[in-house]
Amino acid sequence: MTQAVPPILSVTPSRALVDEKFQVLVENLPPGCPVTLCSLHRSEDKDDWEAYGHYVSDHRGVVSVSEDLSFGGTYTGKEPMGLLWSMRPVPGSRKGLRLRKINVCTPMLVNISVHSGHEGFRDRTPLASALAERWYMAPGVKRIDINKQGVQGTLYIPPGPGPFPALLDMWGGGAGLLEYRSALLASRGYVSFSLDYLWSEYLSADVEFKYFETAFNIIRNHSQVIPDRVGILGSSLGSMVAFDLTAYSTIIKPRCIVCISSNHYHPPGTTLKAGFKILSKHFHKAHFDENNHMSWRSFALDLIADPSNNVEVGRINCPMLLVNGCDDQNWPTVETAEEVARLLREGGKEHLLSRLAYPGAGHLIEPPFSPHFRATKFIILNSKEKVILLWGGHTKAHSDAQEDSWRKILSFLQLHLYHSPSVKANL
Repeated sequence: MTQAVPPILSVTPSRALVDEKFQVLVENLPPGCPVTLCSLHRSEDKDDWEAYGHYVSDHRGVVSVSEDLSFGGTYTGKEPMGLLWSMRPVPGSRKGLRLRKINVCTPMLVNISVHSGHEGFRDRTPLASALAERWYMAPGVKRIDINKQGVQGTLYIPPGPGPFPALLDMWGGGAGLLEYRSALLASRGYVSFSLDYLWSEYLSADVEFKYFETAFNIIRNHSQVIPDRVGILGSSLGSMVAFDLTAYSTIIKPRCIVCISSNHYHPPGTTLKAGFKILSKHFHKAHFDENNHMSWRSFALDLIADPSNNVEVGRINCPMLLVNGCDDQNWPTVETAEEVARLLREGGKEHLLSRLAYPGAGHLIEPPFSPHFRATKFIILNSKEKVILLWGGHTKAHSDAQEDSWRKILSFLQLHLYHSPSVKANL
Protein backbone atom coordinates (compact mmCIF):
# COMPACT_ATOMS: atom_id res chain seq x y z
CA MET A 1 0.00 0.00 0.00
CA THR A 2 1.66 3.18 -1.17
CA GLN A 3 0.12 6.61 -0.88
CA ALA A 4 1.22 10.14 -0.14
CA VAL A 5 -0.50 10.42 3.24
CA PRO A 6 0.06 7.42 5.55
CA PRO A 7 -2.85 5.87 7.46
CA ILE A 8 -3.61 7.23 10.93
CA LEU A 9 -4.93 5.04 13.78
CA SER A 10 -6.46 6.64 16.87
CA VAL A 11 -7.86 5.24 20.11
CA THR A 12 -10.22 7.54 22.04
CA PRO A 13 -9.85 7.79 24.95
CA SER A 14 -6.36 6.34 24.96
CA ARG A 15 -6.44 6.16 28.77
CA ALA A 16 -9.58 4.87 30.50
CA LEU A 17 -10.95 2.58 33.17
CA VAL A 18 -11.40 -1.03 32.08
CA ASP A 19 -15.20 -0.79 32.20
CA GLU A 20 -15.25 2.21 29.83
CA LYS A 21 -15.60 1.88 26.08
CA PHE A 22 -13.15 3.30 23.57
CA GLN A 23 -13.34 4.15 19.87
CA VAL A 24 -10.79 2.85 17.38
CA LEU A 25 -10.60 4.77 14.10
CA VAL A 26 -8.37 4.31 11.04
CA GLU A 27 -8.21 7.13 8.49
CA ASN A 28 -6.35 7.84 5.24
CA LEU A 29 -6.83 4.36 3.80
CA PRO A 30 -7.71 3.83 0.11
CA PRO A 31 -11.47 3.30 -0.36
CA GLY A 32 -12.53 -0.35 -0.28
CA CYS A 33 -9.23 -1.44 1.25
CA PRO A 34 -9.14 -4.76 3.20
CA VAL A 35 -7.31 -4.35 6.51
CA THR A 36 -6.96 -6.17 9.82
CA LEU A 37 -7.22 -4.40 13.17
CA CYS A 38 -5.20 -6.22 15.81
CA SER A 39 -4.77 -5.81 19.58
CA LEU A 40 -1.80 -7.24 21.46
CA HIS A 41 -1.16 -7.36 25.21
CA ARG A 42 1.74 -8.88 27.14
CA SER A 43 0.56 -10.09 30.54
CA GLU A 44 2.47 -9.77 33.80
CA ASP A 45 3.23 -13.48 33.37
CA LYS A 46 4.94 -12.63 30.04
CA ASP A 47 2.27 -14.32 27.94
CA ASP A 48 1.03 -12.60 24.77
CA TRP A 49 -2.70 -12.17 24.16
CA GLU A 50 -4.27 -10.99 20.92
CA ALA A 51 -7.55 -10.24 19.19
CA TYR A 52 -8.20 -9.17 15.62
CA GLY A 53 -10.96 -8.29 13.19
CA HIS A 54 -11.02 -8.10 9.39
CA TYR A 55 -12.45 -4.87 7.95
CA VAL A 56 -12.89 -3.09 4.63
CA SER A 57 -12.54 0.70 4.53
CA ASP A 58 -15.51 2.77 3.37
CA HIS A 59 -15.67 5.20 0.43
CA ARG A 60 -13.79 7.79 2.52
CA GLY A 61 -10.96 5.38 3.33
CA VAL A 62 -12.09 5.08 6.97
CA VAL A 63 -12.58 2.12 9.30
CA SER A 64 -14.47 2.74 12.54
CA VAL A 65 -14.50 -0.29 14.85
CA SER A 66 -17.51 1.19 16.67
CA GLU A 67 -19.59 1.46 13.50
CA ASP A 68 -18.26 -1.02 10.93
CA LEU A 69 -18.61 -4.77 10.61
CA SER A 70 -15.78 -7.21 11.19
CA PHE A 71 -15.94 -9.88 8.50
CA GLY A 72 -13.82 -12.39 10.42
CA GLY A 73 -11.16 -12.83 13.06
CA THR A 74 -11.63 -13.44 16.78
CA TYR A 75 -14.99 -11.65 16.55
CA THR A 76 -17.46 -10.74 13.81
CA GLY A 77 -20.08 -8.05 13.30
CA LYS A 78 -20.28 -4.59 14.82
CA GLU A 79 -18.37 -4.98 18.10
CA PRO A 80 -16.86 -1.74 19.45
CA MET A 81 -14.93 -3.61 22.19
CA GLY A 82 -14.21 -6.85 20.34
CA LEU A 83 -10.49 -6.05 20.31
CA LEU A 84 -10.55 -6.54 24.08
CA TRP A 85 -13.16 -9.13 25.02
CA SER A 86 -12.20 -11.59 22.27
CA MET A 87 -8.52 -11.65 23.29
CA ARG A 88 -6.93 -15.09 23.45
CA PRO A 89 -3.39 -16.41 23.89
CA VAL A 90 -1.36 -16.14 20.68
CA PRO A 91 -0.81 -19.41 18.78
CA GLY A 92 1.78 -21.63 20.48
CA SER A 93 1.09 -20.33 24.02
CA ARG A 94 0.93 -22.46 27.14
CA LYS A 95 -2.38 -24.24 27.76
CA GLY A 96 -4.99 -23.18 30.29
CA LEU A 97 -3.97 -19.54 30.65
CA ARG A 98 -6.07 -16.92 32.39
CA LEU A 99 -5.49 -13.18 32.10
CA ARG A 100 -5.77 -11.31 35.40
CA LYS A 101 -4.19 -8.02 36.48
CA ILE A 102 -1.97 -8.38 39.52
CA ASN A 103 -0.48 -4.90 39.99
CA VAL A 104 -3.42 -2.51 39.66
CA CYS A 105 -1.13 0.49 40.22
CA THR A 106 -0.06 0.11 36.58
CA PRO A 107 -2.31 0.00 33.53
CA MET A 108 -3.03 -2.88 31.22
CA LEU A 109 -1.21 -1.79 28.05
CA VAL A 110 -2.82 -2.78 24.76
CA ASN A 111 -1.09 -2.11 21.45
CA ILE A 112 -3.61 -1.66 18.66
CA SER A 113 -2.38 -1.81 15.08
CA VAL A 114 -3.73 -1.90 11.53
CA HIS A 115 -2.29 -4.20 8.87
CA SER A 116 -2.98 -4.46 5.14
CA GLY A 117 -5.05 -7.42 3.99
CA HIS A 118 -6.81 -10.17 5.89
CA GLU A 119 -4.74 -13.33 5.53
CA GLY A 120 -1.19 -13.45 6.90
CA PHE A 121 -1.47 -10.06 8.58
CA ARG A 122 0.92 -11.04 11.40
CA ASP A 123 3.77 -11.23 8.88
CA ARG A 124 3.27 -7.65 7.70
CA THR A 125 4.61 -4.47 9.22
CA PRO A 126 1.76 -2.42 10.76
CA LEU A 127 0.53 0.53 8.70
CA ALA A 128 -0.11 2.43 11.95
CA SER A 129 -0.48 1.71 15.65
CA ALA A 130 -1.51 3.27 18.96
CA LEU A 131 -1.20 2.37 22.62
CA ALA A 132 -4.25 2.13 24.90
CA GLU A 133 -4.01 2.25 28.70
CA ARG A 134 -6.72 0.32 30.54
CA TRP A 135 -6.85 1.06 34.27
CA TYR A 136 -8.61 -0.63 37.18
CA MET A 137 -7.58 2.14 39.53
CA ALA A 138 -8.81 5.69 38.91
CA PRO A 139 -6.67 8.72 39.79
CA GLY A 140 -6.94 9.51 43.50
CA VAL A 141 -7.94 6.02 44.65
CA LYS A 142 -5.93 5.00 47.74
CA ARG A 143 -4.52 1.48 48.16
CA ILE A 144 -3.79 0.29 51.72
CA ASP A 145 -2.32 -3.07 52.74
CA ILE A 146 -4.21 -4.53 55.68
CA ASN A 147 -2.67 -6.91 58.21
CA LYS A 148 -4.43 -6.37 61.51
CA GLN A 149 -6.38 -8.47 64.02
CA GLY A 150 -5.18 -11.52 62.10
CA VAL A 151 -6.87 -10.36 58.88
CA GLN A 152 -5.02 -9.90 55.60
CA GLY A 153 -6.11 -8.11 52.45
CA THR A 154 -6.03 -4.82 50.59
CA LEU A 155 -8.30 -1.83 51.09
CA TYR A 156 -9.20 0.60 48.31
CA ILE A 157 -10.68 4.00 49.10
CA PRO A 158 -12.26 6.33 46.51
CA PRO A 159 -10.96 9.87 46.01
CA GLY A 160 -12.71 12.57 48.00
CA PRO A 161 -13.37 13.22 51.70
CA GLY A 162 -16.08 10.56 52.14
CA PRO A 163 -17.43 8.78 54.06
CA PHE A 164 -18.50 6.16 51.51
CA PRO A 165 -20.50 2.95 51.36
CA ALA A 166 -18.25 -0.12 51.39
CA LEU A 167 -17.93 -3.72 50.23
CA LEU A 168 -16.14 -6.83 51.43
CA ASP A 169 -14.88 -8.35 48.16
CA MET A 170 -14.06 -12.07 47.94
CA TRP A 171 -12.97 -14.20 44.99
CA GLY A 172 -13.24 -17.98 44.65
CA GLY A 173 -11.28 -21.01 45.74
CA GLY A 174 -8.42 -20.82 43.29
CA ALA A 175 -7.77 -17.12 43.40
CA GLY A 176 -5.64 -16.09 46.37
CA LEU A 177 -5.54 -12.33 46.88
CA LEU A 178 -6.78 -10.51 43.80
CA GLU A 179 -7.33 -6.78 43.93
CA TYR A 180 -8.47 -5.62 40.50
CA ARG A 181 -12.22 -5.75 41.16
CA SER A 182 -11.83 -3.88 44.45
CA ALA A 183 -9.77 -1.21 42.71
CA LEU A 184 -12.50 -0.83 40.09
CA LEU A 185 -15.23 -0.66 42.74
CA ALA A 186 -13.31 2.10 44.52
CA SER A 187 -13.04 3.89 41.18
CA ARG A 188 -16.87 3.76 41.14
CA GLY A 189 -17.31 5.24 44.62
CA TYR A 190 -17.13 2.31 47.07
CA VAL A 191 -14.55 1.56 49.72
CA SER A 192 -13.67 -2.04 48.86
CA PHE A 193 -11.72 -4.57 50.90
CA SER A 194 -10.23 -7.40 48.84
CA LEU A 195 -9.89 -10.18 51.38
CA ASP A 196 -7.24 -12.89 51.43
CA TYR A 197 -8.95 -15.83 53.09
CA LEU A 198 -7.42 -19.13 51.95
CA TRP A 199 -3.88 -18.70 53.24
CA SER A 200 -4.26 -20.24 56.70
CA GLU A 201 -5.17 -23.61 58.19
CA TYR A 202 -8.01 -22.82 60.60
CA LEU A 203 -8.34 -25.02 63.66
CA SER A 204 -12.12 -24.87 63.61
CA ALA A 205 -15.04 -23.54 61.61
CA ASP A 206 -15.80 -21.11 64.46
CA VAL A 207 -12.34 -19.53 64.23
CA GLU A 208 -12.68 -19.24 60.45
CA PHE A 209 -16.12 -17.67 60.75
CA LYS A 210 -14.76 -15.06 63.17
CA TYR A 211 -12.05 -14.21 60.63
CA PHE A 212 -14.73 -13.07 58.17
CA GLU A 213 -16.68 -11.21 60.83
CA THR A 214 -13.50 -9.40 61.87
CA ALA A 215 -12.76 -8.48 58.24
CA PHE A 216 -16.27 -7.05 57.85
CA ASN A 217 -15.89 -5.01 61.02
CA ILE A 218 -12.50 -3.65 59.91
CA ILE A 219 -14.29 -2.04 56.98
CA ARG A 220 -17.36 -0.99 58.92
CA ASN A 221 -15.26 0.78 61.55
CA HIS A 222 -13.05 2.63 59.07
CA SER A 223 -13.27 6.40 59.38
CA GLN A 224 -14.15 6.82 55.67
CA VAL A 225 -16.96 4.25 55.67
CA ILE A 226 -20.65 4.79 56.41
CA PRO A 227 -21.00 2.04 59.03
CA ASP A 228 -24.54 0.91 58.19
CA ARG A 229 -23.86 0.86 54.44
CA VAL A 230 -21.53 -2.11 54.06
CA GLY A 231 -22.29 -4.97 51.69
CA ILE A 232 -20.59 -8.16 50.53
CA LEU A 233 -19.63 -9.16 47.01
CA GLY A 234 -18.47 -12.72 46.43
CA SER A 235 -17.68 -14.89 43.43
CA SER A 236 -18.03 -18.69 43.49
CA LEU A 237 -16.62 -19.81 46.87
CA GLY A 238 -16.72 -16.14 47.91
CA SER A 239 -20.47 -16.17 47.28
CA MET A 240 -20.81 -19.11 49.68
CA VAL A 241 -19.01 -17.08 52.35
CA ALA A 242 -21.40 -14.18 51.64
CA PHE A 243 -24.42 -16.48 52.12
CA ASP A 244 -22.90 -18.03 55.24
CA LEU A 245 -22.06 -14.76 56.97
CA THR A 246 -25.38 -13.15 56.15
CA ALA A 247 -27.40 -16.17 57.26
CA TYR A 248 -25.64 -17.02 60.53
CA SER A 249 -23.72 -14.07 61.94
CA THR A 250 -25.15 -12.37 65.01
CA ILE A 251 -22.40 -9.75 64.94
CA ILE A 252 -22.51 -8.31 61.43
CA LYS A 253 -25.47 -7.30 59.29
CA PRO A 254 -24.58 -6.64 55.64
CA ARG A 255 -26.77 -4.06 53.96
CA CYS A 256 -26.91 -6.19 50.81
CA ILE A 257 -24.99 -8.99 49.10
CA VAL A 258 -24.02 -9.76 45.49
CA CYS A 259 -23.26 -13.39 44.65
CA ILE A 260 -21.61 -14.08 41.28
CA SER A 261 -21.68 -17.75 40.22
CA SER A 262 -23.70 -18.63 43.29
CA ASN A 263 -22.65 -21.43 45.63
CA HIS A 264 -24.39 -22.29 48.91
CA TYR A 265 -22.69 -25.65 49.50
CA HIS A 266 -21.15 -25.65 52.98
CA PRO A 267 -21.52 -28.77 55.15
CA PRO A 268 -22.15 -27.56 58.71
CA GLY A 269 -19.20 -27.37 61.05
CA THR A 270 -16.58 -27.56 58.30
CA THR A 271 -13.85 -25.10 57.41
CA LEU A 272 -13.47 -24.11 53.78
CA LYS A 273 -10.49 -26.41 53.31
CA ALA A 274 -12.35 -29.26 54.97
CA GLY A 275 -15.19 -28.61 52.56
CA PHE A 276 -12.74 -28.87 49.67
CA LYS A 277 -11.52 -32.18 51.08
CA ILE A 278 -15.10 -33.51 51.05
CA LEU A 279 -15.48 -32.18 47.52
CA SER A 280 -12.30 -33.90 46.36
CA LYS A 281 -13.68 -37.29 47.42
CA HIS A 282 -16.17 -36.93 44.56
CA PHE A 283 -13.64 -36.02 41.87
CA HIS A 284 -13.78 -39.58 40.52
CA LYS A 285 -17.35 -38.75 39.44
CA ALA A 286 -16.29 -35.60 37.58
CA HIS A 287 -17.11 -35.26 33.90
CA PHE A 288 -14.30 -34.69 31.39
CA ASP A 289 -14.98 -33.08 28.01
CA GLU A 290 -13.39 -33.96 24.67
CA ASN A 291 -10.32 -31.90 25.64
CA ASN A 292 -9.96 -33.69 28.99
CA HIS A 293 -11.08 -30.58 30.88
CA MET A 294 -12.63 -31.36 34.26
CA SER A 295 -16.20 -30.35 35.16
CA TRP A 296 -17.59 -30.55 38.70
CA ARG A 297 -21.15 -29.72 37.75
CA SER A 298 -22.59 -33.25 37.65
CA PHE A 299 -21.44 -34.41 41.09
CA ALA A 300 -22.08 -30.96 42.59
CA LEU A 301 -25.75 -31.37 41.67
CA ASP A 302 -25.82 -34.49 43.85
CA LEU A 303 -24.12 -32.69 46.73
CA ILE A 304 -26.49 -29.73 46.85
CA ALA A 305 -29.52 -32.01 46.53
CA ASP A 306 -29.05 -32.79 50.25
CA PRO A 307 -30.31 -29.69 52.12
CA SER A 308 -28.11 -30.48 55.11
CA ASN A 309 -25.05 -29.70 52.97
CA ASN A 310 -26.17 -26.16 52.24
CA VAL A 311 -26.28 -22.77 53.94
CA GLU A 312 -29.76 -22.00 55.28
CA VAL A 313 -30.28 -19.09 52.92
CA GLY A 314 -33.88 -18.70 54.12
CA ARG A 315 -32.44 -17.02 57.23
CA ILE A 316 -31.12 -14.08 55.18
CA ASN A 317 -32.92 -10.77 55.68
CA CYS A 318 -31.11 -8.35 53.35
CA PRO A 319 -31.42 -7.66 49.61
CA MET A 320 -29.37 -9.98 47.43
CA LEU A 321 -28.43 -10.09 43.75
CA LEU A 322 -27.48 -13.44 42.19
CA VAL A 323 -25.55 -13.36 38.90
CA ASN A 324 -25.13 -16.66 37.04
CA GLY A 325 -24.27 -18.10 33.66
CA CYS A 326 -26.60 -20.73 32.17
CA ASP A 327 -23.65 -22.57 30.57
CA ASP A 328 -21.72 -22.81 33.85
CA GLN A 329 -19.89 -26.16 33.62
CA ASN A 330 -18.15 -25.85 36.98
CA TRP A 331 -21.03 -25.56 39.43
CA PRO A 332 -24.85 -25.75 39.28
CA THR A 333 -25.20 -22.03 39.92
CA VAL A 334 -28.56 -21.57 38.18
CA GLU A 335 -30.00 -24.49 40.16
CA THR A 336 -28.56 -22.90 43.30
CA ALA A 337 -30.33 -19.64 42.48
CA GLU A 338 -33.61 -21.55 41.92
CA GLU A 339 -33.23 -23.18 45.33
CA VAL A 340 -32.45 -19.84 46.98
CA ALA A 341 -35.59 -18.37 45.36
CA ARG A 342 -37.72 -21.30 46.56
CA LEU A 343 -36.52 -21.02 50.15
CA LEU A 344 -37.03 -17.27 50.23
CA ARG A 345 -40.47 -17.66 48.69
CA GLU A 346 -41.47 -20.14 51.37
CA GLY A 347 -40.35 -17.67 54.02
CA GLY A 348 -42.19 -14.74 52.46
CA LYS A 349 -38.88 -13.05 51.54
CA GLU A 350 -38.79 -13.36 47.77
CA HIS A 351 -38.95 -9.56 47.50
CA LEU A 352 -35.35 -9.49 48.76
CA LEU A 353 -34.07 -11.43 45.76
CA SER A 354 -32.93 -10.19 42.35
CA ARG A 355 -31.64 -12.73 39.82
CA LEU A 356 -29.68 -12.48 36.59
CA ALA A 357 -29.19 -15.62 34.47
CA TYR A 358 -27.33 -15.32 31.17
CA PRO A 359 -27.72 -17.91 28.40
CA GLY A 360 -24.35 -18.90 26.95
CA ALA A 361 -22.35 -17.46 29.87
CA GLY A 362 -20.02 -19.58 31.99
CA HIS A 363 -18.69 -19.51 35.55
CA LEU A 364 -15.96 -16.87 35.37
CA ILE A 365 -18.00 -13.67 35.16
CA GLU A 366 -15.51 -10.80 35.31
CA PRO A 367 -15.69 -7.00 34.86
CA PRO A 368 -16.65 -5.80 31.36
CA PHE A 369 -14.47 -6.43 28.30
CA SER A 370 -12.34 -9.03 30.11
CA PRO A 371 -11.44 -12.00 27.90
CA HIS A 372 -13.54 -15.14 28.22
CA PHE A 373 -11.90 -18.28 29.61
CA ARG A 374 -13.79 -21.51 28.93
CA ALA A 375 -11.16 -23.69 30.64
CA THR A 376 -8.08 -22.74 32.67
CA LYS A 377 -5.48 -24.23 34.98
CA PHE A 378 -6.59 -24.67 38.57
CA ILE A 379 -4.70 -25.82 41.67
CA ILE A 380 -6.79 -28.02 43.96
CA LEU A 381 -6.75 -26.37 47.37
CA ASN A 382 -5.81 -29.38 49.51
CA SER A 383 -3.76 -31.62 47.25
CA LYS A 384 -2.12 -28.82 45.21
CA GLU A 385 -2.85 -30.98 42.16
CA LYS A 386 -2.94 -29.01 38.90
CA VAL A 387 -5.88 -29.64 36.59
CA ILE A 388 -7.60 -27.76 33.79
CA LEU A 389 -11.13 -26.94 34.94
CA LEU A 390 -13.99 -26.44 32.53
CA TRP A 391 -15.80 -23.22 33.39
CA GLY A 392 -18.13 -23.03 30.39
CA GLY A 393 -19.47 -20.16 28.36
CA HIS A 394 -19.31 -19.07 24.74
CA THR A 395 -17.19 -16.03 24.04
CA LYS A 396 -19.72 -13.58 22.56
CA ALA A 397 -22.58 -14.48 24.93
CA HIS A 398 -20.27 -14.54 27.94
CA SER A 399 -18.81 -11.16 27.07
CA ASP A 400 -22.26 -9.63 26.66
CA ALA A 401 -23.14 -11.05 30.09
CA GLN A 402 -20.06 -9.48 31.69
CA GLU A 403 -20.93 -6.05 30.30
CA ASP A 404 -24.62 -6.24 31.23
CA SER A 405 -24.11 -7.75 34.68
CA TRP A 406 -21.50 -5.18 35.72
CA ARG A 407 -23.89 -2.35 34.86
CA LYS A 408 -26.67 -4.02 36.84
CA ILE A 409 -24.40 -4.83 39.79
CA LEU A 410 -23.45 -1.14 40.02
CA SER A 411 -27.14 -0.17 39.82
CA PHE A 412 -28.00 -2.65 42.59
CA LEU A 413 -25.22 -1.29 44.80
CA GLN A 414 -26.27 2.28 44.05
CA LEU A 415 -29.84 1.46 45.06
CA HIS A 416 -29.03 -0.29 48.32
CA LEU A 417 -25.84 1.42 49.48
CA TYR A 418 -26.27 4.98 48.23
CA HIS A 419 -29.98 5.72 47.69
CA SER A 420 -31.10 6.84 51.11
CA PRO A 421 -31.62 10.24 52.74
CA SER A 422 -28.96 9.27 55.29
CA VAL A 423 -26.28 8.49 52.69
CA LYS A 424 -24.30 11.57 51.70
CA ALA A 425 -20.89 10.61 50.44
CA ASN A 426 -18.78 13.47 49.13
CA LEU A 427 -17.33 12.26 45.84
